[in-house]
Amino acid sequence: MASIIESSWLHLITHFSDFQLASLGSFLLHESVFFLSGLPFIYLERAGLLSKYKIQTKNNSPTAQEKCITRLLFYHFSVNLPLMIVSYPIFRFMGMRSSLPLPSWKVVLTQIIFYFILEDFVFYWGHRVLHTKWLYKHVHSVHHEYATPFGLTSEYAHPVEILFLGFATIVGPAITGPHLITLWLWMVLRVLETVEAHCGYHFPWSLSNFLPLYGGSDFHDYHHRLLYTKSGNYSSTFVYMDWIFGTDKGYRKLKALKQNGAEDERKQT
Repeated sequence: MASIIESSWLHLITHFSDFQLASLGSFLLHESVFFLSGLPFIYLERAGLLSKYKIQTKNNSPTAQEKCITRLLFYHFSVNLPLMIVSYPIFRFMGMRSSLPLPSWKVVLTQIIFYFILEDFVFYWGHRVLHTKWLYKHVHSVHHEYATPFGLTSEYAHPVEILFLGFATIVGPAITGPHLITLWLWMVLRVLETVEAHCGYHFPWSLSNFLPLYGGSDFHDYHHRLLYTKSGNYSSTFVYMDWIFGTDKGYRKLKALKQNGAEDERKQT
């Protein structure tokens, strides 16, 4: 398996420059993973499939879904792509490389874990700042246009927010200067995580059912359906920052009420 990955990587770095791989390659990878993982949730919502796992009963109209896709494509090409191009020299300066040998799985795993922890910490505080009155009204309210989120709404945001919270995603790699394959893996995992958090469905196989510190869709859906002053649940991936600073009290109270209600129903049957 390792030899297959190395030979495939050798083919890439032989036929494309570092700049092409780090900027255009990263953009194409991001778009592919983002839309391939996010579009199925539009289909599920329109077709009414797996509705028993849907967190909210309300559905988005086709017009609202199409508006989201159109705006996303515009923002991705006008903001995300230029940002990837401009940030390339910075990553190179910090030590990013694409050459062989590839990093060991221990190095990759350690860096990815570090990125998730750091991103969650930075995102939490940035997200809380965006929920102050002025910034919410003029910037963050764009993201909250969808009180019933679906996968693609994860990146539907004001351009200022894209740059502001995007810092949380790139700060870890910028500090460590990883191999490009590590950066790509981090990007793929981060995209899949945020799409899942916004998908609007809580499945039996959702990670939050198995990882106690993982927030997931149920945790973040609560954030979207409340008024900005009372929402809480500001973290991107984990739940401990909100627990430490008490910004998940409403969510935990609601979960306790639902659990008690379910237990009462079982006792009556």
